[in-house]
Amino acid sequence: MLQTTLVNLSMNRPRWVFFGVLLLTVIAGLQIPSIKVDTDPENMLPADNAARVFHDHVKERFGLHDMIVVGVVNDSAGGIYNQQSLSELQQLSDAIVQMDGVVSQDLMSLDRVDNISQEGPGTIRFEWMMKQVPTDQAGIDQIRTSVERLPLLNNTLVSGDGKAAGIYIPITQKSESYRISGLIQTEISKLSGNNQYYISGLPVAEDTFGVEMFIQMAISAPLAGLMIFILMWVFFRSFLLITAPMLVAMGSVIITMGLLIGQGYTVHIMSSMIPIFLMPIAVVDSVHILSEFADRYRPGEDPKVALKEVLGHLFTPMLYTSVTSAVGFASLAFTPIPPVQIFGLHVAFGIMLAFVLTITLVPAYIISLSPKRMAQMKDHNIDEDDNSFLGRLLIFTGRFSIARAKGLLVLFVLIVVGSAYGVAQIQINDNPVRWFKPDHPLRVADRVMNHHFPGTYNAFLVLDKTGDLRSGLEQSLQTRAAKEGVELQQKLDSVTAESFIEYTNALINLFDQLSYDDSDHETLWLDLLDMTEKAQINSKYFLTPDAMTYLDGLQTFLDDSEYVGKSNGLPTLLKTVYRELQGGAADQYRLPSTAAAAAQTVLSFQGSHRPNDLWHMVTPDYRSTVLWLQLSSGDNQDMNRVLKLVDGYVADHPLPEGVKLNWAGLTYINVVWQDEMVNGMLNSLMGAFFMVLLIMILLFRSVKIGLLSMLPLTVTILFIYGLIGLSGKDYDMPIAVLSALTLGLSVDFAIHFLERTRAIYRECGSWEQTVAEVYKGPSRAISRNAVVVAIGFTPLLFAPLVPYITVGFFLATIMAVSAVVTVMLLPAVMEMIKDKDSLFGVKPGIKESIHD
Repeated sequence: MLQTTLVNLSMNRPRWVFFGVLLLTVIAGLQIPSIKVDTDPENMLPADNAARVFHDHVKERFGLHDMIVVGVVNDSAGGIYNQQSLSELQQLSDAIVQMDGVVSQDLMSLDRVDNISQEGPGTIRFEWMMKQVPTDQAGIDQIRTSVERLPLLNNTLVSGDGKAAGIYIPITQKSESYRISGLIQTEISKLSGNNQYYISGLPVAEDTFGVEMFIQMAISAPLAGLMIFILMWVFFRSFLLITAPMLVAMGSVIITMGLLIGQGYTVHIMSSMIPIFLMPIAVVDSVHILSEFADRYRPGEDPKVALKEVLGHLFTPMLYTSVTSAVGFASLAFTPIPPVQIFGLHVAFGIMLAFVLTITLVPAYIISLSPKRMAQMKDHNIDEDDNSFLGRLLIFTGRFSIARAKGLLVLFVLIVVGSAYGVAQIQINDNPVRWFKPDHPLRVADRVMNHHFPGTYNAFLVLDKTGDLRSGLEQSLQTRAAKEGVELQQKLDSVTAESFIEYTNALINLFDQLSYDDSDHETLWLDLLDMTEKAQINSKYFLTPDAMTYLDGLQTFLDDSEYVGKSNGLPTLLKTVYRELQGGAADQYRLPSTAAAAAQTVLSFQGSHRPNDLWHMVTPDYRSTVLWLQLSSGDNQDMNRVLKLVDGYVADHPLPEGVKLNWAGLTYINVVWQDEMVNGMLNSLMGAFFMVLLIMILLFRSVKIGLLSMLPLTVTILFIYGLIGLSGKDYDMPIAVLSALTLGLSVDFAIHFLERTRAIYRECGSWEQTVAEVYKGPSRAISRNAVVVAIGFTPLLFAPLVPYITVGFFLATIMAVSAVVTVMLLPAVMEMIKDKDSLFGVKPGIKESIHD
């Protein structure tokens, strides 16, 4: 009923079809200018994801910001310790702090940090490291000496080899990083020295990718469309005829993207690839119709007759392929990654839209062509076309598959076994910086900066001390008061301060006053005052010797490992300041021996020009602290190694009682969303696989044919991912998403092949004749499709962004492999099945009547 209605509408009311499609396209197209771009990988996680919530909370508590890192490199003998390099560094730093979006008070550069030295016995001096650039080499050498003796700065602001200096630029929002990096580059272009400048950091890499992604989308999608258009002309030799599938592809893409944008969704890294994923699927069914129409139609005949015949036997397989492909992508809605969910659902919508447009717009377009133009179409008579290279190759393939069925089955089994081994070798890994080609300025900057410095990738190790301080103190105070027969609860209830520090300060004042007012219990009040003071000191947990010793041990362990370039934290600050307070000798570089001494050390630091730097390391109540880890690699695998390293240390050195450990930072967040995506993709792929199998069994009404239809899909998925594992290619975001495309396109060819094979066998009743017919019409359409899409997307191989190259290569590979498996493996398997009548659902009586 649906088939008849749509076919009649397209053939009898073509103008209605044109107007309806044009109207939808215009309405959708009007939504596109309101596009909102979001390239932040952090948004791969839901807003309520525990890791993301904690990461945001840590940034707020410690006043941390995402950073752009600018490197100044000078490879001369003296490195950056020369007047010109230091002058340019200061000039650049002065310009950057004036830029909107830069957190100027937290910018770190040689001219904006303190030199810490001893003023005199027990006193300390804080002076700008480089208030002015020295005019002589002696002054410059003094800066070098000062930097090298300050662990907080050495190998962070200046590399250990002295060849590079860094400017760490905190920014208010990650989305500002591309704009700010552009302003920085403008300032760099004004400098004329012999220094090299590099801009790096995850925020700028992610934001730059977003900008270049949309430029690439605007280039690659049209180029792919042009290539597909040219290839279809090679096959069909009629520009007028092949315009129809291009209209279907363009309409499907514009309406789908317009729907996504019109609903208010931001266009993320995933959804930006919708045109690339949707175009081959939208073109595939159109090429099937064109291929068979070109084979059936002869100039001068009524095109409606040929179209009705073609649509009569293609409608069902096209519906099947569209439904199964849509199911494959819709299964992504069950992943825990919001952008992937939106991507999957909209591609599924686009697939079904392309199906409707294919069976309405393509026939309407063909019917609307004048007889004169139809007569210009090259005659693709099947019998005549058998002499073409493609025709001869397919006939040979059919005969070879039947004659060498057993050998082919053994070959494909070996391929599957080898592919399964390759799948086991797959390594899950991603790094946004690697989304750029090796010669991209950001990749070059990443290599240079991480060669000179301990690392430009940040991770934050957070330790929190838990426990109810107030109730514990009150219980201790009441126990002591009870010994004197004094009721204390009413006095404690009179103190209403919220924070523990304010609460204990109020108690100290209270007990001090009571020691004067109540001389009979003076000893008690003085004891309670002393207990409260000690509790207040001990409440500042990360100033206590035990806490500092544990944290220092963990930090030393990490610094000695091969995966962490350097760490900075509260122990580094305490040891540095304490050394100067004790005289400045190297052997005094140690932690204060008591909490009171640690508190005094911290108090001394508060006299610096950057006192708020302390609160980037510890909270004001000293109950939470953070270690800043600098990593030279942003790869998930390397971050995971650091996580395991810390887990191992904690297993051997258990955390102090009541202390919890957690992670934050962009490098860690990338690991979280990547793991979520991979597991989600795997689950959705498995679920979609069995869903498609069930659909195949129901649609074909045959378990055997349903299982046969899954063979190309199974072999293609194993082969593609086996190839990934054997080649050493990391399993990253684009590879993960290709699983849905593999499922959709691989089953497409199998459905067309099996549906036409079953229909032809039911008509002729002869397996030999069926094979001969299948390798003329259906196999030719499948082959044309594979060639058109596989070669059509080769322009993606020349894209400057790695995900586009990956998609282009594997898209072509998927098409080629699934087509080869379909036209070679399926006939070989069916040849081995003796009872063809049972396989194709032919009843004995029907077979006899056919032979009669």
